[in-house]
Amino acid sequence: MYLFTGNDFQAKGGIMATRLNQNQQDFEARFDTLLASKREADVDVGEAVAGIISDVRRRGDAALLDLTAKFDRLMANNVADLAVNRDEIEAALDALTPSLRDSLETAAKRIRAFHERQRPEGFDYTDDTGVGLGMRYTPVDAAGLYVPGGKAAYPSSVLMNAMPAAVAGVARRVIVVPAPDGFVSPMVLAAAGIAGVDEIWRIGGAQAIAALAFGSETIAPVDKIVGPGNAYVAAAKRQVYGTVGIDSIAGPSEILVIADADNDPAWIAVDLLSQAEHDEAAQAILITDDSDFADAVSDAVERLLTTLPREKVARQSWQDNGAIITVDDMEAMPALANRIAAEHLELAVAEPRRWLAEIRHAGAVFLGRYTPEAIGDYVAGPNHVLPTARTAKFSSGLGVADFMKRTTTVECNVESFGAIAPAGIALANAEGLEAHALSMSIRMNARGPDG
Repeated sequence: MYLFTGNDFQAKGGIMATRLNQNQQDFEARFDTLLASKREADVDVGEAVAGIISDVRRRGDAALLDLTAKFDRLMANNVADLAVNRDEIEAALDALTPSLRDSLETAAKRIRAFHERQRPEGFDYTDDTGVGLGMRYTPVDAAGLYVPGGKAAYPSSVLMNAMPAAVAGVARRVIVVPAPDGFVSPMVLAAAGIAGVDEIWRIGGAQAIAALAFGSETIAPVDKIVGPGNAYVAAAKRQVYGTVGIDSIAGPSEILVIADADNDPAWIAVDLLSQAEHDEAAQAILITDDSDFADAVSDAVERLLTTLPREKVARQSWQDNGAIITVDDMEAMPALANRIAAEHLELAVAEPRRWLAEIRHAGAVFLGRYTPEAIGDYVAGPNHVLPTARTAKFSSGLGVADFMKRTTTVECNVESFGAIAPAGIALANAEGLEAHALSMSIRMNARGPDG
């Protein structure tokens, strides 16, 4: 069934994932090519998005109505008509089967519980000179949560974005969701209800990001915008950053599975496909120390692909971006894994915690043979909004701290000020900032009303 042709593994019916072996002379070059491959859609929408943002800033509600009619075929007399009312949210909750409602509530409870442990604590102390120093955390006043719309329904993403904001103490949480022909998934509305979000607007695309950032006559602006979207949404988030905060610019999904031969090949194959089925640009990579197991997983992927409703998408992803890497032994694995810096990393190996100590760069790590990445997408508890495209080397998944700000405090009395000010004066003078120096020196020989 399989033939080796050059360095790739060919299956009947077409080329499958790239095959790499660390013993190949050109391994480093081919591995670098794999890492450098650009999977994001190369769509230049910046100019169009800039026009949309400018229109919303200039015309407010009128622009939102026109753009929503144009892009989503949803007509409304005023922006207030685009709001989802509480009765619609309650109807969506009531329409859930008991089992599905219990599943959503279980997920929400677990996500909240995990994120409550992330709530940062400030500190306050007096140092040995008598200066009072501290740091406190306060939430942003309002957060905008972008939810992809249309026929796709991602209630799990609603929970993953809304729950950490709630734990952080964000008073106003706002969902914007595109509603083609007026349709909003009842599952999205139900998840919003469970998460306690009751301000929802049937507005999507770059115009929704502009409304969240700058406001309109009807929609008040927010302080931070989170959530994934298409190329227009991503470009809009880039362009409004600085006026508001953003979480990240999400790229295509990715998974790295580290697996030894003691796994069931079908389990590992379906873990790889769980990300490949997201979209054609997703990436699934396997690293193993057993070439026979690598072949078995490749066979299982081909067999399982034919059973998936999204076979075409998953097959294209696996063919274009998938890879199976064979190493001589697992000691070589951590260095490769850290260079990949995957969004999701599974350690389906014996003693996964031993290897965890050597993994420095990954958005989320799933330990052991019974911890597939998919459990983390829904009910494990940690957030599934994670860094992609190797950005796990310097960034983290969405969490409570993303909805909070740090503020430092300094408090001097006459004695503690006198103890440290001379050094400050010297540094200010060295920088040529005389008013800075004077601001301190003027206090050195004076006593204020506090003594």
